[in-house]
Amino acid sequence: MIAFSLRLAVSGGREAVARLLMIAAAVAIGVGLLLSTLAGMNAIERANQRQVWLDTGAASRTGTAQVDPLWWRPHQDYYDGSDIREIDLAATGATSPVPPGLDRLPAPGEYYASPALAELLRKVPAAELGDRIPGRMVGTLNDSAMPSPDTLAVLVGRTVDEVKGAHGAVAVTTIATIRPECGNGDCLSRGIRGDAMTLILSVVGGAMIFPVLIFIGTATRLSAATREQRFAAMRLVGATPRQIAVIAAVESTVAAVAGTVAGFGLYLALRPLAADVPFTGGRFHLDDLTLTGLQILGTALAVPLAAAVAARFALRRVAISPLGVSRRVTPRPPRAWRLIPLLAGLAELVYFVGRRPATGNGQAAAYLPGFLLVMLGLVIAGPWLTMVAARTVARRTGRPATLIAVRRLADDPKTGFRAVSGLILALFVTTSTVCIIGTINANRGSLGGDPMSRASVVQGEFRDGRPPLAGSTPERVLAEVRAVPGFTGVAVVHSNPDGLAKLPVNPRPDAPLMTPGLVSCADLARIPVVGHCAAGASVAAVPPRDFLNLTSHPDTEWPAAPISAEEVAGLPVQALYATTDGSAAAKERVRTVFTAAWPDHDAHTVGDWATEGQQQLAGWRQLANVVLLTTLPIAGCSLAVSVVAGLSDRRRPFAMLRLTGSPLRLLQRVIALESVLPLLAVAVISLGAAFAAAALFLSSQMDYGLVSPGAVYFGVVALGIVASVGIIASTLPLLRRITGPEAARNG
Repeated sequence: MIAFSLRLAVSGGREAVARLLMIAAAVAIGVGLLLSTLAGMNAIERANQRQVWLDTGAASRTGTAQVDPLWWRPHQDYYDGSDIREIDLAATGATSPVPPGLDRLPAPGEYYASPALAELLRKVPAAELGDRIPGRMVGTLNDSAMPSPDTLAVLVGRTVDEVKGAHGAVAVTTIATIRPECGNGDCLSRGIRGDAMTLILSVVGGAMIFPVLIFIGTATRLSAATREQRFAAMRLVGATPRQIAVIAAVESTVAAVAGTVAGFGLYLALRPLAADVPFTGGRFHLDDLTLTGLQILGTALAVPLAAAVAARFALRRVAISPLGVSRRVTPRPPRAWRLIPLLAGLAELVYFVGRRPATGNGQAAAYLPGFLLVMLGLVIAGPWLTMVAARTVARRTGRPATLIAVRRLADDPKTGFRAVSGLILALFVTTSTVCIIGTINANRGSLGGDPMSRASVVQGEFRDGRPPLAGSTPERVLAEVRAVPGFTGVAVVHSNPDGLAKLPVNPRPDAPLMTPGLVSCADLARIPVVGHCAAGASVAAVPPRDFLNLTSHPDTEWPAAPISAEEVAGLPVQALYATTDGSAAAKERVRTVFTAAWPDHDAHTVGDWATEGQQQLAGWRQLANVVLLTTLPIAGCSLAVSVVAGLSDRRRPFAMLRLTGSPLRLLQRVIALESVLPLLAVAVISLGAAFAAAALFLSSQMDYGLVSPGAVYFGVVALGIVASVGIIASTLPLLRRITGPEAARNG
């Protein structure tokens, strides 16, 4: 029976082969996307594991051993919007532990850099980056220590005295192998937030598979009427329902097996491309994009099995009776209960508003079923919505083409909706993805500051009991900074040991007073971005937090302090605020001067504080682009195949109408309306459901209010609908070819 089924599967000529190829292509796309999503989740976990060692000493997860301690001081630097993870190391003996990626510890005056940083050091002038790192590079870290090929990291060898007294230094006897809790901000690696990315990938990956499943179902039903008649004839000559089920299952399973094999090939082809997409702010190592044995086996077995089950359901009418195909009657109209799954999915998302699970796995288990249930609800409710729209239009039209189309839709809304179901789901996926990522971008995407403050570099800070930078005005450092091309001015913020000109902490009348920093008015005159002195004053009293927060406030007038500029110059220096022409070279040269002078303190720009968030947002925007570029073409293919399948199955009725005098243009309008009306009617519901689901997810997971997408999104939606109408129109010339007199004669 199986051998006979295989022969029968390709015995229908070009039409049968085309159907099998379409099913195989649809399955290949689905399998390729599924495997790529699973591999991406695995890569996130492996990338996080690669960088656990960076958090050595951050928490109690770092164990102890009977070896010579290693002095460990993690800190962070930046270059042109990219963060650099630096660790100062000082061994106390021959048995001090060695971090992964190294054969030995760097000696004082030596350092190891990550491959990406080593390449950057070769390209960038030393005055902009290399001069910050003392010593010479003696090698590079291997991939086992780098979460991404783009990671910038350096391990610097120093003496025990240099590291031991530095801020944040700790003696360790083992290298961390378990990611510690980082609630106190003492982690250098920070990780990729695997829980969050896994949640996003789970929701988006699951959503992307739905349009593919619709495409598979549509391709499976191609020429369904012809096959039903063939199977009914086989029943008439004695074939049993079980034999018919085997034949139908073999046909789809063969295509599904071929598609699954091609899907694995597609995944392998996409792997290098997926590795180069910075979903997490950096590229993946290609070796990290791998699958587990269980994932491979599950996909290889589940997809063909699902195709066989789908074929069985697609042709279930033939199993009832050999005359089931001939006795065609108007199916029962869908009922309003079909709205229940859609409403249940939204209700599930509503439930978790204010009840967000604590773990990433819990969040995935909470939100993914809600989104999938909404999508399933759209598929289930679609026929009922199509029927309601068709009956509404039927009561308000008298045109022949419109009446024929809406009457057909009202009688068989399932078939009418099936043609556009893939596009409806693609619209939901696209809208919800754009809304979620667009809202996150609106809340986190601001770089901060403004064009004036973004040209500034701040060195030093007033917190954590940090010691002053210098005992008095550092003339040598100031001279080096002033020599930087693009430098425009610098203000030196001095400590105020006598508590002169105390200022209120906030504008309230009863606010406590704080001790301000002291800045020369001559310095302020050169950097108006941070305000100015009162008339006649020589020294200004500035609140350190407000003054150093890298925002421009040129109209602020700081109060005068009762001290001379000469006296202030001899006070300890707590911070410096330098301004440049805004070029990356000028900012990085100023930063290099500051870092070389005070390696225990960090120099900051506005861009540094937003680096991590910007990288993550860039990855999510890439994910949104992938969704757009994947779901919409698949939905377009599904629409075209479905319309063609509908034409093929109804060639004889249309041929009879042409023989009785119906003009071809009338029939073409009927076909167009049968597809466009369900598309427009259910698209409105799909858009509303997408906005609602996105708003509920954002409110529950991130406490964000939905930010409406911009005009570009609505333009894309409009363009997509127009393109869909164009796809429908492109199939209409086929009607002339398949509805000739021979179609009626051979029916």
